[in-house]
Amino acid sequence: MSNQEKLHQKLAKAQLGGGQHRIDSQHGKGKLTARERVHLLLDDGSFEEIGALVTHRTTDFDMQKQVFYGDGVVTGYGTIAGRLVYVFAQDFTVFGGSLSETHAEKICKIMDAALKVGAPLIGLNDSGGARIQEGVRSLGGYADIFYRNVQASGVIPQLSAIMGPCAGGAVYSPAMTDFTIMVENTSYMFVTGPNVVKTVTNEEVTSEELGGASAHSTKSGVTHLTAANDVVCIQKLKRLISYLPQNCEEKPAALPYVLGDELRDQLESIVPESANQPYDMREVITGIIDANSFMEIHEDYADNIVVGFARLAGRSIGIVANQPMSLAGVLDVDSSKKAARFTRTCDCFNVPLLVLVDVPGFLPGTDQEWNGIITNGAKLLYALSEATVPRVTLITRKAYGGAYDVMNSKHIGADMNFAWPGAEIAVMGAKGASEIIFRKEIKAADDQAAKLAEKEQEYGETFANPYRAAERGFIDEVILPKDSRRKLIRSFAMLEHKVVDRPRRKHGNIPL
Repeated sequence: MSNQEKLHQKLAKAQLGGGQHRIDSQHGKGKLTARERVHLLLDDGSFEEIGALVTHRTTDFDMQKQVFYGDGVVTGYGTIAGRLVYVFAQDFTVFGGSLSETHAEKICKIMDAALKVGAPLIGLNDSGGARIQEGVRSLGGYADIFYRNVQASGVIPQLSAIMGPCAGGAVYSPAMTDFTIMVENTSYMFVTGPNVVKTVTNEEVTSEELGGASAHSTKSGVTHLTAANDVVCIQKLKRLISYLPQNCEEKPAALPYVLGDELRDQLESIVPESANQPYDMREVITGIIDANSFMEIHEDYADNIVVGFARLAGRSIGIVANQPMSLAGVLDVDSSKKAARFTRTCDCFNVPLLVLVDVPGFLPGTDQEWNGIITNGAKLLYALSEATVPRVTLITRKAYGGAYDVMNSKHIGADMNFAWPGAEIAVMGAKGASEIIFRKEIKAADDQAAKLAEKEQEYGETFANPYRAAERGFIDEVILPKDSRRKLIRSFAMLEHKVVDRPRRKHGNIPL
């Protein structure tokens, strides 16, 4: 056999992973193979594989009799829409995608390369966990990966797709990346599986209930996005990366855009006359951004706040917006964590922030206080105060109390602050304020209800408007709703070269 034939034979064997019958089994579960996923993710013909002929080194338990090229993970680099990215895809057809020492070495090699050249890293996870035949060597492999996740954090975008099992220590690598996508019904994540849960707590629970895409997208917030199948998952990965730069030294690429008539009359009629009537903040977002450009993150988790990427005049922006349709848009533990995390991600990668405000305050109650609304609310306050990207705020209706301060107010470093004419900026709503300020007058009145209504109107005329804040310079401009898009485009263009010098320090101490 010639050298050329020998090479072709080995590479052909590597292409088959665990063999055709295991590939058929993977397809039977509605899943693509690791190689199919990589080729779908990357531009046609752009994939360059690294480590195709790597094999494990284990001889315990007769493992030397089971050797597969690639050792359960496909690694390399290629392009997405012409942009360089590094990728690893765990191959479930080889030892259930379990992580061995050499499997981990392959992943670490491309992580190091991605960091060296400043390109995004995408991990396609589909693994039964640590290869138990290798003992501590496989555990050490996980830790090597975790360490690199942390070193790369905030330097290059790291995206994780969970496309099968991801359990035990394996979950901590995706948890430390910037975004996680889970495939519905075929993927799950948990630290301890259903059998251990039953043994320890006597709870009967399925893998899907414990750590499926639905559980993590609605209850825990562990996953940022979900997808119906592998193909949709990869489409979402490609779209997500389009909003991000190659690394922290660059800005996201802008799409061509020619300015035209930027007035949006539909914004005039979104906010209802009644201050207590809800409306969908997504309609405001749609009216401001470029058509069909909004990609919502954490859509089903903490839905009293909306976060996501969009484009404004072709430029990538991050949006954080209170949602009056859910809990009147109040800030609570989960929404504060959700918004803080998204804010910090945008700040890492030079994505400007637009904050849309309609917030009546923080959610009261023992549940909130006992679950740390103080420190969790402080996370959002800290994240926005820390952010050095261009930051613009638009108050559409309410901005009450401490929540006004937290939602990117001028006082915590926002660059431009706008308000619509109907905005109410005050310590609290007119009714609550009147009951406190005019308590004695109301109590002494013959018709207490009428007196309260009178005082409520008086307080409202004095404070329930944006003009007191504008007089102080806390609001830069009160604008008509229809003019919002034009004002925001100009503001972000003006702020494009913003530079902030921070005091020298190792790092701040965010209230985790």
